[in-house]
Formats: sequence, C-alpha cells, structure tokens
Amino acid sequence: MNTLEDKKAENIVLLDLRPHGLKTDYAITDFFVICTGTSNRQVKALSENVREVIKTRVGKLPHSVEGEADSGWVLMDYGECIVHIMGEEERRYYDLEGLWRDAQVLLTIQ
Repeated sequence: MNTLEDKKAENIVLLDLRPHGLKTDYAITDFFVICTGTSNRQVKALSENVREVIKTRVGKLPHSVEGEADSGWVLMDYGECIVHIMGEEERRYYDLEGLWRDAQVLLTIQ
C-alpha cells in the first residue's frame, strides 16, 4: 500500500475476498488492491513501481499482467492478491467495489 501511496495513487482500497469475508464461497483471489492513477503515465509508473517493489522485497513477479497504461487499466495477478491500477474514468465505469460489495474493506487511503 505504501508503494502506491508513495507514488501518489489515489483512493487506494484493499478488499478481502476470502470466503469468510464474503457471503459467497467463491473468490478468484484472496485480496484485491484497487487504486486510481490520474493519467495513463501515472498508471504506468504505479504498475512499474509495484512490480519492482514486490520483486525486490518478496522476490515475486506477477503470474500475469493484463492491460496497458494506455488503456487506463493495468491488472497485476500475484495469485493471492490482484492489483488493479486504473484511470479515474475506468474506475468509475467498472466499479469493482460495487461488483464486490460483499467483500470486507480492510483499508482505504484517500
């Protein structure tokens, strides 16, 4: 979370998708981290920084990366955690917090 906050990501949210935190037994991962970048350039910088910090601190690379900064959304799949870095418009449109409204919000950083 500090990695995103240090690079000025906005509206950072950590959702707990584990079965005990949801009203359903189905979850694709344990956690979602969702944040907003104010430009495509910032979305790219945030995703590059997340990759580098997790690689350095934990020695782990994402299983997959979907999307590109130019599309306004980068998804980084680390297995137990999926990081969504989105532009403002994409975040409003896809409304992941609304889609996963049954998930427990563990942390919010405005």
